[in-house]
Amino acid sequence: MDIEKPRAPQGGDGCLTGVVRVPVKVVAVLVVLPVRMVWDLGAACARAAGRHVLAPLGNGLGWLLVRLWRYAVRPLGAAVLYWPWVGLWRYAVAPAGSAAYRYLLRPLGLGAAWVVLACGRYVLAPVGAGLGWVLRDLVAPPLAWLYRRVLTPFGHGVRWLLRGACLLVFVWPWTGLWRYAVLPLGRGAAWVVVHVLVPPLVLLVRNVLAPAWHLAGRITRALGRGLRWLWRGCVARPLARFRRQVLAPVGHALRQVWRAARAAVGEARAEVRRALFGGGASPS
Repeated sequence: MDIEKPRAPQGGDGCLTGVVRVPVKVVAVLVVLPVRMVWDLGAACARAAGRHVLAPLGNGLGWLLVRLWRYAVRPLGAAVLYWPWVGLWRYAVAPAGSAAYRYLLRPLGLGAAWVVLACGRYVLAPVGAGLGWVLRDLVAPPLAWLYRRVLTPFGHGVRWLLRGACLLVFVWPWTGLWRYAVLPLGRGAAWVVVHVLVPPLVLLVRNVLAPAWHLAGRITRALGRGLRWLWRGCVARPLARFRRQVLAPVGHALRQVWRAARAAVGEARAEVRRALFGGGASPS
């Protein structure tokens, strides 16, 4: 078998593409192709086993389990776990409960109700009436007299004493202090402030502080105008002239140099790319 000579790269492919393509083809033939063939063979075997072996086996097993549940497990469970308890309830527990209710619980309930009604009518009712008479005729009048003649006057006296004590301790001393001490002192202090302290302060503000304030404002405005004139003449205008006459021409020159350098670098990169990877149509 003759080995074909490698053809020249077409469509702009360089030597680097040929160097990478040959090892990739070798790996694909020696490694990937056997693995893919084994995978496809295993998948075909699995599909055939599932279609011709596992599916019929699963269907037969399912049919067998359904028949076993329908004709063996369910009847046996019903015979062992369901019908004995149904029969026990229907023929033993229910008749026994009905008889116990009819001949034992119902008579006992009727007898207990009669006893309770009789006790309430012949015992509790007379006792309640007697207690009501005792409370109404024997206990209530003395309690009412005690409340009206003793407890009410005592409560009024206690309230009067508490009110007097509060007035004596908490109200009258503070009222007297406010009326005879705080108010006179406050009035005297207000008179001193209004007639002694305020007029000199008004004269001081009017004749000294206000003219000084206006004079300071004039000086400050004049100083500000002078500083503004100095800033414009010594800093702003020279900086503007320097920017217009020096920085702007230098910036334009640097921009032109940068553009020329970028163009040169781009051309050099294009030349290097053409030298390494080839360009244009390949020779026939």
